[in-house]
Amino acid sequence: MTTFTIRKATVADVEAIEAVMRDSLTGIGSRAYDAQQIASSLAHIAHIDRYLVTDGTYFVSVADGAIVGCGGWSKRGKLFAGPAPTADGERLLDPATEPARVRAMFVTTPWERKGIGRRILQLCEDEARAAGFRRVELMAMLSGEAMYAACGYTPVERVTPPLADGTALPLTRMVKEIVDYSP
Repeated sequence: MTTFTIRKATVADVEAIEAVMRDSLTGIGSRAYDAQQIASSLAHIAHIDRYLVTDGTYFVSVADGAIVGCGGWSKRGKLFAGPAPTADGERLLDPATEPARVRAMFVTTPWERKGIGRRILQLCEDEARAAGFRRVELMAMLSGEAMYAACGYTPVERVTPPLADGTALPLTRMVKEIVDYSP
């Protein structure tokens, strides 16, 4: 088995990141969503929020020279790629009172269940904690909810927001406390 490495994403990675998103949505996502939901997701979700990359909070997993997984965290208001952007989405969060956001976690189908998602999630939590955040939250696609639960995330709300074309996409908002209680 080939091993993978994880590094910070760069703007030069955007095209490969979006290819990973498309592969993940059509392969893994299709186990939880119907054809219309996948088509709409490809049009409206499979695009990286450039702030994740330029803020330095997004990671890529690389194997054999190719990006095979990605994900990151954000200190900005936007929780997920779904509905149209809002002015609040770019707002910087207050680490003392608001949770950091885990965003855009995807892995290619051949690399699922190899530990990439868990490793990126841990890096996100570690960096968010170091930035002063006490909690993280995410909007889980149904196809990823079990992995997040296994990593200590608790479902708090089931939502079905419409994507930009009106397609309803069931998601689960999940949270996790990341306060470091060690002396």
